Amino acid sequence: MSQPLPKSIDETQQLLASGDYVAERSLATSLYLSLAMRRPLFLEGEAGVGKTEIAKVLAQALGRELIRLQCYEGLDIAQAAYEWNYPRQMIEIRMAEAEGVKSREGLEQDIFSERFLIRRPLLRALEPLNGVPVLLIDELDRTDEPFEAYLLEVLSDWQITIPEIGTIRAEEPPVVVITSNRTREIHDAVKRRCFYHWVDFPDAKRELEILRRKAPAAQEALSREVVAFVQRLRRTDLFKQPGVAETIDWANCLVALDRVALDPETVNNTLGVLLKYRDDLERVAGDEAARMLAEAKTAAAA
Repeated sequence: MSQPLPKSIDETQQLLASGDYVAERSLATSLYLSLAMRRPLFLEGEAGVGKTEIAKVLAQALGRELIRLQCYEGLDIAQAAYEWNYPRQMIEIRMAEAEGVKSREGLEQDIFSERFLIRRPLLRALEPLNGVPVLLIDELDRTDEPFEAYLLEVLSDWQITIPEIGTIRAEEPPVVVITSNRTREIHDAVKRRCFYHWVDFPDAKRELEILRRKAPAAQEALSREVVAFVQRLRRTDLFKQPGVAETIDWANCLVALDRVALDPETVNNTLGVLLKYRDDLERVAGDEAARMLAEAKTAAAA
């Protein structure tokens, strides 16, 4: 059963906290304004900082359906918005030809009706079956610019124009969250229709709180060392810095290995959980990892 939207920034922060999402005040403010003013929220930041998780937690906390459009290169209208059910249309045409009861104009009008329309995520979000959904347009930067242009009508007027049928409008706009890993710049026309927020890596205090919620089996001392090490790692010149998702994975892996504290051997053996590129692994492994670990233990103890 859907829940009412939060009425303040504090309620928004509590809403996210109910789903174990530790949000800073600025993010809660952007989300609250997006919900209150019915504007899409555009979240940009490095991969693994928790952008997608915001939409998931929001849908769960509000008791609404999450409709996810996972973007990729070459994504087109047929996969994102709608397409016609061509096999069923062909069957209808063959049956009409066999019976000979429909004119060409009547047949064309019949096969291009809504019963032959396959609704994809964008259209499903505008015509929901069970209340207003949360629409997640994930990793928009992976698509092409023509798809961005197509989104403008949806984000501006909450409608989709289908040439054979007409314009389909939402009775009530969905809650929209758009994410981007900034592998390329998104056009200003899209950003103007949204409220924008840059999701950065968390500071040590917030990341420790995230671990307490997402990796509760890890002992406090281990969590502090994990956070201190990852925070130190992010200050290193790496091709891909570890995100919060990697921090959580690493803590859970260390628990699975029955570790209560970090040691050089364990760090070197599990660096692949944090770092996903060979050059990064070679840069950190060995003496550099041992030096970072010593600094992390000092920071954790302090």
